Amino acid sequence: MGRLDVDRPGTPAAGGWRRLLTEPRRPPGIADRPNAHWLVVATVCVGAFMGQLDASIVLVAVPSLQRAFHGSLPEVEWVSITYLLALVAMVTAVGRFADMVGRKLLYIYGFLVFIVGSALCGIAPSLPLLIVFRILQAVGAAMLQANSVALIVQAMPDRELGRGIGVQGAAQALGLALGPSVGGALIALGGWRLIFYVNVPAGLVGTVLGWYLLPRSRHLTARVRFDWAGLALFVPAVAALTYALSFGDQTGWTSAPILVALVAAVGLTAAFLVRERGIPTPMVDLALFARTQFSAGIASGLLSYLVLFGILFITPVYLEYAHHLGSQASGLLLTAMPVALGVTAPLAGRLAEHVGARPLTVGGMGLSAVGLVLIALTRDAGAALVAELVVAGIGLGAFTPPNNAAIMGSAPKTESGVASGLLNMTRGLGTTMGVAFTGLVFGLVAGASATRGGHPGPTATGFAAAMIFLAAMAVAAAVLAGLRGNAALSRDPTASVEG
Repeated sequence: MGRLDVDRPGTPAAGGWRRLLTEPRRPPGIADRPNAHWLVVATVCVGAFMGQLDASIVLVAVPSLQRAFHGSLPEVEWVSITYLLALVAMVTAVGRFADMVGRKLLYIYGFLVFIVGSALCGIAPSLPLLIVFRILQAVGAAMLQANSVALIVQAMPDRELGRGIGVQGAAQALGLALGPSVGGALIALGGWRLIFYVNVPAGLVGTVLGWYLLPRSRHLTARVRFDWAGLALFVPAVAALTYALSFGDQTGWTSAPILVALVAAVGLTAAFLVRERGIPTPMVDLALFARTQFSAGIASGLLSYLVLFGILFITPVYLEYAHHLGSQASGLLLTAMPVALGVTAPLAGRLAEHVGARPLTVGGMGLSAVGLVLIALTRDAGAALVAELVVAGIGLGAFTPPNNAAIMGSAPKTESGVASGLLNMTRGLGTTMGVAFTGLVFGLVAGASATRGGHPGPTATGFAAAMIFLAAMAVAAAVLAGLRGNAALSRDPTASVEG
């Protein structure tokens, strides 16, 4: 087991270019503070907030991008799709690499890559170049997301782990909620390029905070030959699955491109699993999934993200088509859910430290299911909808921090990077699954004419069916969450905390 973090004098500074590959110590005045671990949480929240803000802020720029580049809607959609493909495909591999070379190191460089990618997106002279620069931006985001939860797990005492992850969850929810409104304001102020330029000063702040406030990495795994062949199978497998989920409804689930992508995803995943089982130093240690707390948490977390993003996707469609609300009014109503999630998440994290993960995760997804059924029954577009979205948001807020803390607590410290990467990969897959499957249910029930906005009756029926589908997914997530034991949140016992 390797170790980089002492945060104390005594280790000679590396010279020359090697300093760029060495994690800097925190100043003693920072490392010795009794609240130093909360400074780590605050630093990580900058990246968590910006990551979710950037994911939602681009959505409101689609019309502006179409006008600026004279592109079609499918062409402009690739600005979002390529970002998601690269992020989901890379985040687990980055987590494994961080477990060997240092999580602080990759987090800081992740901010720098994200800054460069954002600046290049802002000056992009053409749509193809903008898409390429979005991939670079996504690589930086993967370096941030793969290490964010792992850094919190390293820094927080066991008794405060749930609270730390809860605060990070609140930062993510706040970024998600503010994305559309911030994006709309920036576009109105100075055009679509501002939504990328805003990441530059925020990223610089995050870089400086990370340099001074994050502890150097502890409990690193031994530096061994990286599983490049596994990476070569994993990345296209996840990319093919994400592509199929993203375009299946648009292209047709039985169309040749989608069928080829699904077959490729299955074949490459099978080959990846065979390889990972047969080598001594795999990219993903499959033994993690033998731990019920880990596998149940990952599976239920995937479904929770499906529910969250399914609601965020289909509700504005319903409000616009059936009630003729504009995007600004729809966005304002929808904000109730992520705000409720953000308020609940820190409280749930604190409570989980006393009662364990299972009551909150099972109860939270059960409450979300109730809220979704109420939405399906009332089909309101006013105060009742806001209240029902708040119920669903409280349920998701009660679920997410305890579930994430239980996942990370069940993984050995030497693999917290890859565990964090897998956790964030499920968020990306849940996003695409929520949009794809909810849109599919809505379209099958409402019919093609309703999806063009001309028939409020079928639109409302399709929306109700989509909500019932999401409620069923919430119940399934609750059942999976119930499979875990109800021990209090704690880290893997095979890796004790260093002093």
